[in-house]
Amino acid sequence: MAMHPDEWHARIQLAAAYRVFDMLGWTELIYNHITVRLPQSVAGRGKQFLINPFGLHYSEVTASNLLKIDVQGNKLDDNPHPVNPAGFTVHAAIHEALPDAHCVMHTHTTNGLAVACTASGLAQNNFYSAQLHGLVAYHDFEGITIHADEAPRLLKNIGEKPCVILRNHGLLAWAPTLPLAFSRLWTLQRACDVQVAQAALGPSIAVPEAVAKKTTHDSFQFDVKFGGGSDVFDAMTRMVERRDPSYKQ
Repeated sequence: MAMHPDEWHARIQLAAAYRVFDMLGWTELIYNHITVRLPQSVAGRGKQFLINPFGLHYSEVTASNLLKIDVQGNKLDDNPHPVNPAGFTVHAAIHEALPDAHCVMHTHTTNGLAVACTASGLAQNNFYSAQLHGLVAYHDFEGITIHADEAPRLLKNIGEKPCVILRNHGLLAWAPTLPLAFSRLWTLQRACDVQVAQAALGPSIAVPEAVAKKTTHDSFQFDVKFGGGSDVFDAMTRMVERRDPSYKQ
């Protein structure tokens, strides 16, 4: 009852996101994370974040069992579940260095990882990848991301690009809102899905750079004037609600 309403709203939305990921098959046993930086109205001068309890499957995440942590991954409440500080290393670096990185999402989906393992990376040959022209960064694999000294290299490679292919590792997206991060990651994932399916059919038709630039410019799904992904995420949340509303607990 003492929780700030802005924190409870963030918890509900983030818990819904974990259930959406589960519904889409974007889970990796108990691993990987979606993190959200709490607003200043909650955190005050410090920085606070919400993350999934380590050891729970995404389908078990609820608003109340999400962990509140600081930028070092230390727990800030009496939540009985453990936190995985190592798993927060990449997220912490992005949240800390990029003011607009309110939400950071990371996945190890099969097709996303498959594209991350290719030398050429994301192919500019389909409807979805064309919407990401100039928006995708690459970071070379340095092993399990538990070492803080990797952060400067990661941030240098990301620059200001909101979608990241972690080579040999997986996909990542960040944004000033959770729905926008989801929209970006979903588009990147779809581009990878199509690329993997197409690769089995032989040579592809490349999208000319000028057309890709125009496609990215004309794509409205990332534009805050058109909701910035909120309509899509709300629809996915309604699907979760019909399946299992326990995420709100």
